[in-house]
Amino acid sequence: MARLLEKYNDEIVAALKEELGVSNVHAVPKLQKIVVSMGVGEAVQDRKKLDAAVSHLTVLSGQKAEVCRAKKSVSGFRLREGMPIGCRVTLRGKGCMSSSID
Repeated sequence: MARLLEKYNDEIVAALKEELGVSNVHAVPKLQKIVVSMGVGEAVQDRKKLDAAVSHLTVLSGQKAEVCRAKKSVSGFRLREGMPIGCRVTLRGKGCMSSSID
């Protein structure tokens, strides 16, 4: 079991039960997913900045980051629809608690 999950089950659940005033463990909120995202505004001019952001998120999360594209064109930002402008990673289930962060 991951260290973060052990810490959550041992310490945080007990503290939440006391703080929320519930006696049932199943009434305590649970983490279902964690979304880590990064907007890279400079990616409009330089694609290498977006590649660096993707590699950083991949190392941080342990999963390959997904490139996000612009939904709308904004002339003030020199942004066109479909241009890559950021990246994100969604961690679900045990994956969201298996990181080695203490």
